[in-house]
Amino acid sequence: MSTQKHAPIRFGLLTALVWLLVAGGIIFILWQVITRISATDTPMSSSTPDQTQMNQTIEAIVNNQVTGTSAAATQTSSPFPTKLPTQSTSTPLPSLAITPTPGQVTQTSTPRALCNQAGAGNPIDITIPDDTVISAGQSFVKTWKLENTGTCTWTTAYSATFFYGDRMGAPDAVPLKGAVSPSQNVEISIEMVAPQSPGSYQGNWKLANPAGNLFGIGPNGNNPFWVRIVVEQNQTTATSIPTQSITSIPTATPTATVTPTGQVGGVLSPLPGDTIDLDALSLNRGNEDLTYAADENGYHWLSPQGGALIGVFGNTEPSPASCQAAVMSPAPIAVESLPVGTTLCYNTNQGRFGRMLLKALDPKNFALTLELLTWALP
Repeated sequence: MSTQKHAPIRFGLLTALVWLLVAGGIIFILWQVITRISATDTPMSSSTPDQTQMNQTIEAIVNNQVTGTSAAATQTSSPFPTKLPTQSTSTPLPSLAITPTPGQVTQTSTPRALCNQAGAGNPIDITIPDDTVISAGQSFVKTWKLENTGTCTWTTAYSATFFYGDRMGAPDAVPLKGAVSPSQNVEISIEMVAPQSPGSYQGNWKLANPAGNLFGIGPNGNNPFWVRIVVEQNQTTATSIPTQSITSIPTATPTATVTPTGQVGGVLSPLPGDTIDLDALSLNRGNEDLTYAADENGYHWLSPQGGALIGVFGNTEPSPASCQAAVMSPAPIAVESLPVGTTLCYNTNQGRFGRMLLKALDPKNFALTLELLTWALP
């Protein structure tokens, strides 16, 4: 009787224990689900379809737990693994990768202007054009027009400073008389005196900033501007230069084996110490029209020989008529004063006109690359 009396009690306790275990399992599974949801960076207040999916999943887990399905099977059948990668791909990393790219392109494509840089005015020679004939000992004023092509304003602390060549009685430096803003022009005048000895003279100048750093004209701001004159001994000497070169034509024409009968063109690469025949376009073979040599200060000069004449034309290609009308003289020309791309006109010692383009200057050995064209005699 005692055993039968306590049987309902034992059964009730066993049933309660089973339900406690089931309830505890459900609570544990819910805790795991909540932990998984919080592990994804999706807030609990997401859109309605996500919340519905979560409720369905919890209900499926609870049903499977009650019917004896293992927790491992429940986790593999849950849609959360497919949800997690979707959330991870929605991070804003692509925008971070794209954002720096425009900045980098803009930075590399932005040109960097020089603070101190000058350009040639139009025209650059206000007074005393190249190869002007001046009497020995005569005073003159050379005036250049320059443009401020840099980004810094030139103040009165800036100056025109002698660079190299023939000073011709000029001071070492001449301060600017006023401020020159970027893109503005300025005229710089310097008083000089022609030397007493006849010949050709060239003085090269640059600008200097307040710290004494030199800069000049050209795309890199490193080319000088210059004055070049021819000092005459008397009037007959000055006028005999072109006459001598013209009257020598008949005596030079019999040497047909040396002088081409038609126009001749080519490229020469003279080194310092070489001589140049502009009629045959050859180096170091005699009958030279130019010598290419360095002076005691290390500067390099193209010097006409034997009655040849030479002059700077500009940065355009001249026609034969343009070179015949160009101003030329026997004055040497400093190579350092010529920007690459400059064209010169010449008259050979046999009376033929031609043009010379400075294509390159090797800074290591000062080899020139000259493109030449000598036209036929008229």
